[in-house]
Amino acid sequence: MPKFNVMANYLVPRHSVIPNEDVEELLSRYGIDRTKLPKILITDPCVKAIKAQPGEVVMIERNSPTAGTSKYYRIVVEERTIP
Repeated sequence: MPKFNVMANYLVPRHSVIPNEDVEELLSRYGIDRTKLPKILITDPCVKAIKAQPGEVVMIERNSPTAGTSKYYRIVVEERTIP
């Protein structure tokens, strides 16, 4: 059975892992720590495709006809946690 590359689909926004020095700048810009970032599970197909590890921050770039490009940040976690 051939493998399916989820990132090749035009509906999937670009996902990329951010280097740690850029993460620190991001956190200081917004005045937050890593625990305040939204989470994305390590079992997410896009996270698997880019081989992100728990604790790394993923930037998701979505294209919009009205807003141009929007950037979203998520921290990779191993399991869901209930607040």
